[in-house]
Amino acid sequence: MEILNLALSRSTVDRAAHIRVSEAALQAQWLVAKIIHFNGTGFFTAGNSLVLLKAPDVMGYGQKIFLGEEGEIPYFLWCSEQNIGAEEDYKTLREISAELTSLEIGLAVHAQAVALWHHKNPICSSCGSATEPFFGGSSRRCTTGHEHYPRTDPAIIVLVKDKSDRILLGRQASWPEHRFSTFAGFVEAGESFEQCVLREVQEEAGVVVSDINYLGSQPWPFPQSLMIAFEATIQDPENARPDGEEIVEIRWFDRNELYASIIEGTLLLPPSISVARAMIEAWYGEDRPPLPGAETWR
Repeated sequence: MEILNLALSRSTVDRAAHIRVSEAALQAQWLVAKIIHFNGTGFFTAGNSLVLLKAPDVMGYGQKIFLGEEGEIPYFLWCSEQNIGAEEDYKTLREISAELTSLEIGLAVHAQAVALWHHKNPICSSCGSATEPFFGGSSRRCTTGHEHYPRTDPAIIVLVKDKSDRILLGRQASWPEHRFSTFAGFVEAGESFEQCVLREVQEEAGVVVSDINYLGSQPWPFPQSLMIAFEATIQDPENARPDGEEIVEIRWFDRNELYASIIEGTLLLPPSISVARAMIEAWYGEDRPPLPGAETWR
């Protein structure tokens, strides 16, 4: 089984959990750390690279969150709404992720996910008292001692194929015209990944899965998902139809049809950092003309 090389799963950062448990160690690391800044929407950048700050560069109200270390260099997130540079120096993760190094990806994906979680959880869900960052920002603790940890929502994403090795792509009504992608959905309570694959493909495309293969996983911090990728072979391609609610159009493609549709302008693929794009390109193969097309977001 070949695992996909996914854009947002390239982290080289050691999260160094042993440092989080010591306030003295965290303080010492902060003084020599390299620090990235997130203002709640975007990261402080120079071009398409993260700006690495030092402790004297950040002042005022904000949160220090320990992200880990690479080698002997500690990295922190400084999360505050007050910009350090000009407004145009801040870019979203969607804008810059395709250009970031593996180190920067690891820092930015972790930083955005945990920062948005902190912002949404100022109050304890157990007792209603205020919460504060704890263990270097990896959790929150309320005044009565309840501890809370960042939530991750698992979602499956599936490349649906038939026995002729064609792929089935669908379009959501909210997407730009001609934008098609693979099928996906959140794992429900008490449901396995495999059960979710069968259910989502049946619900969205009306077909029955006969075989499932795992392809990999990728964090998707928009705001707090983990995408678990599969390919699934279906046994009844003639029954494929959109559900009419979430999916409004579906199309079968072989490799030549996929390429030709992009050239004709009747097909837009998902962005290069997405699991969907990686699955489509892996199926398409490297020994063919590269798939053209600009980045398309919702």
